Amino acid sequence: MPEPMNVESALKNGAAASLLKERAYDELKRRILNDDYPPGSFLAERRLAEQLGMSKTPVKAALERLELEGFICVSPQQGIVVREFSVHEIADLYEIRAALESYTMRLIAGRLSEAQIARLRANLAALKKIGSQAEPGNHGGRDVSSAVVVDAEFHILFTRFLGNNEFLRVMEHLRHKMHRVITKAFHLNPGRIDTSYEEHKAIVESVIAGNGKRAAKLIESHLEKGKQLILERRQ
Repeated sequence: MPEPMNVESALKNGAAASLLKERAYDELKRRILNDDYPPGSFLAERRLAEQLGMSKTPVKAALERLELEGFICVSPQQGIVVREFSVHEIADLYEIRAALESYTMRLIAGRLSEAQIARLRANLAALKKIGSQAEPGNHGGRDVSSAVVVDAEFHILFTRFLGNNEFLRVMEHLRHKMHRVITKAFHLNPGRIDTSYEEHKAIVESVIAGNGKRAAKLIESHLEKGKQLILERRQ
């Protein structure tokens, strides 16, 4: 007669497996977002497992999750390929953001605490500093990676201040999907960091002043400019 299963041991094994799957997912997603695996790259489960120092099982689970999120494509013919977002997908992402963020601006305008205002001003200062790091005439001398992080944080802050967890969940997901897009926009147009700072500043001042209608229009215009900078290179 087999010995009864050790429940505590089973739970520990299950938790360890979940942690490995999460670790594999986080690391593979990080590499995709950082362009370690550029669009069009072919991936192999066995090779990825070796690189991550784990079995194929958590890697397979991570890849399935990344496929659902649209970062990779898995097919019997091609295998596992890192996807490039299409023009329509990029346009759709910007449209969703414009709808959510303009609505958020209308709701939070004039309702920020002093601590929240301070966080926004600190974010503005960080983006301005990145823009000022380039030598005169050398627009490409900016820290694009840091600019992308600061830019993303700016947009997420308003949603955090709103306090709508469902909005925040969607915005976090969009932030990850947009990471490569924004990175490419800043690389192709280094001066966009400077114009983004000016546009961010105008948005913050409108929100602080309680002018939600103007803030909503400004965020829509800001996102539209970003979208056009990307799409004009793709069409």
